[in-house]
Amino acid sequence: MIPKELIKKIRRIQIHTSRVVNDVLAGQYHSAFKGRGMEFEEVRAYQIGDDVRTIDWNVSARFGQPYVKVFREERELTVMLLVDMSRSHQFGTSVQFKRELAAEVCATLAFSAIKNNDKVGLICFTDRIEKFVPAKKGTTHVLRVIRELLHHQAEGGGTDLAGAFDHLNRVTTRRSVVFLVSDFQAGGYEQAMRIARRRHDLIPISITDRREIELPNVGLIELIDAETGQTVVVDTSSKALRRNYTTTAGAGQIERQQMFRRMDVDEISLMTGDSFVEPLQRFFRRREARR
Repeated sequence: MIPKELIKKIRRIQIHTSRVVNDVLAGQYHSAFKGRGMEFEEVRAYQIGDDVRTIDWNVSARFGQPYVKVFREERELTVMLLVDMSRSHQFGTSVQFKRELAAEVCATLAFSAIKNNDKVGLICFTDRIEKFVPAKKGTTHVLRVIRELLHHQAEGGGTDLAGAFDHLNRVTTRRSVVFLVSDFQAGGYEQAMRIARRRHDLIPISITDRREIELPNVGLIELIDAETGQTVVVDTSSKALRRNYTTTAGAGQIERQQMFRRMDVDEISLMTGDSFVEPLQRFFRRREARR
């Protein structure tokens, strides 16, 4: 039985993300992603501005005036949400945990997909595959996806991105739009990501909390690695320590961004506590301009 509090949370996310999809992202999702191909629809009389390469010469010769072929895009896509549910996502120092932000942005993408008659599937992973929901259409299906994102109790604690990519390639044979939602606190996944990139339209969404890139000056504190359980006591009053912490975190982000650029993938960077709508809009606009 689903707890009442979870039902309320799912309903809140549904209302909020549906409003974002309808009022803010309307049309941008559709424009950003190509369908599977072009399908012949009809032949009509030539109009000024039509591409001469679409002229149907046989029909034109028969009627004594130019006619062009009209094509429409085969729209249906499969959208897969590949979501990191490791223990590091149970972290947040602002108004939400990273896992909650992941659920909201995934819900927005899922509602955008079904609004355009696309299918949505879900793969949740930690250091193992936690949950696989095959791609389907419909609001009821998307609500199930949101429920899994909010309610699933992960068995693993670490992050195995390479294993997640391998599983994706096994269960998804058709080319799909894959949104990878993670904080990327892992290594050794570049080769597996390259393979997935060749098979699918892969979009990484990185989620970060501000305290992962800068420390406040609050004296002695104990830091715990959520994925390994290791603890360390640090003196945050040390300017040198805070500077080194920020430098190390920044270097990791730069290294990841350079890797994405080498693979020619568009990263969407999100921060807990900030709106995800504007980063999504920027991404959709970039994709639309590229098309």
